[in-house]
Amino acid sequence: QNGKIIASVISEHIENAGVHSGDATIVLPPQKVYVDTQKKIEEIGKKIAHQLQVSGPFNIQFLAKETEVQVIEVNLRASRTFPFISKVTGIDFIKLSVDTFFPSPLIPQIPLIPKRFVAVKSAQFSFTRLTGADPILHVEMASTGEVACFGEDLEEAFLKAELAVGGKIPKKGIFISLGGEENKIKFLESAISLAKLNLPIFATDKTAKFLRHHGINTKHLYKIQEEKSPNVLQYFQKGKVDLAINLVETELQKDESDHYTIRRAAIDHNIPVYTNRQKAELFVKSIV
Repeated sequence: QNGKIIASVISEHIENAGVHSGDATIVLPPQKVYVDTQKKIEEIGKKIAHQLQVSGPFNIQFLAKETEVQVIEVNLRASRTFPFISKVTGIDFIKLSVDTFFPSPLIPQIPLIPKRFVAVKSAQFSFTRLTGADPILHVEMASTGEVACFGEDLEEAFLKAELAVGGKIPKKGIFISLGGEENKIKFLESAISLAKLNLPIFATDKTAKFLRHHGINTKHLYKIQEEKSPNVLQYFQKGKVDLAINLVETELQKDESDHYTIRRAAIDHNIPVYTNRQKAELFVKSIV
């Protein structure tokens, strides 16, 4: 109100920067944001609100790495997170926003986020209804809705949210495709955890060799374009896979068409597919 913060909430994205906030998985209260980082975020928010003399809702997206904080963007409007933070904190942020438009001074409110639970917002996508759409997420928003779920910890809240938007706990088999050395190394711990489910694990050539090298029993499947048997599509069609994890390098790859074909085949066969490493890792923690 007139540049003075009346109430504010800091929520955290599960995915790294680069995924549109409307598509991102959001957790409240933050789980990995340092206290010092949160203080910096609050101070920057106060300075921006004062400089712009904001009255009404506004939202800021921050990029935090270690203790360094940078502003990605400032939007002078309510965000899609508004209903989520209102439900979690018990404060009607829409009413509060309207009240700031009137001259009566408002008393600052400190939203109380109960320590006894964690809340997660997961996006709802409609890739199955869009022929040929690539389910990988970028800076352009692709989601058509969202759900919010509560749990005693992050894993419980996240799993509830994922199941609510159509996710499944695997019971038949898991397909893993890890593009690039970084993805292979960083996802290894999660892959070892998945092996504890005692479900068949399938992978294409390089990923299969990597997983076997680290003691994970993995069946090699040919890529769809290789036109050899057994290939990924055949196993999707036969219902032998009910979870797909397809992580690609940030740089364009020569075999990107292969990855797209795998992702699209998973969607067409109603198989949950994870294309973001942070989200995939959290899903593994939630089910193991």
